[in-house]
Amino acid sequence: MRPTPSTASVRVRRAETSDLDDLVTLEDRTFDSDRMTRDQYRRHLDSDTALVLVASANHRRFLGTAVVFFRKGSSVARLYSLASQPESRGKGVGTALVEATEAAARLRRCRRLRLEVRTDNLSAIKLYERLGYRCIGSLPGYYQDGADGWRYEKQLD
Repeated sequence: MRPTPSTASVRVRRAETSDLDDLVTLEDRTFDSDRMTRDQYRRHLDSDTALVLVASANHRRFLGTAVVFFRKGSSVARLYSLASQPESRGKGVGTALVEATEAAARLRRCRRLRLEVRTDNLSAIKLYERLGYRCIGSLPGYYQDGADGWRYEKQLD
């Protein structure tokens, strides 16, 4: 699979074991709760039902990551996590990662992509809505810290 980024300066590729330190560092830097651990990332890197993507400006400049889950027999994929370096936000990294996730879901014959987002994460909500995602439900107290969430979905066909 070779995901296509939305900008020439952002490259998206499948994460490798050598990315593990960068993945965990970004996770810790980005999220105050609901963080994935090193062991979880390691399992996802080796899983047939998960895909971890990284965005970079070159192979060494780590800009962001996305994690998507697939269930056998399901036509719905789940964008589990999306994170970018603070200095990379607003520069097409999130867009490139979401578009690559959608491409990967289509390759697996998924017809929809779902995600959850905190109700107070306005920049992420704006990104998802700009990319065609629609709110399909509320998730009261969904996050570890008690924050509410929204469930979004996009038709991929």
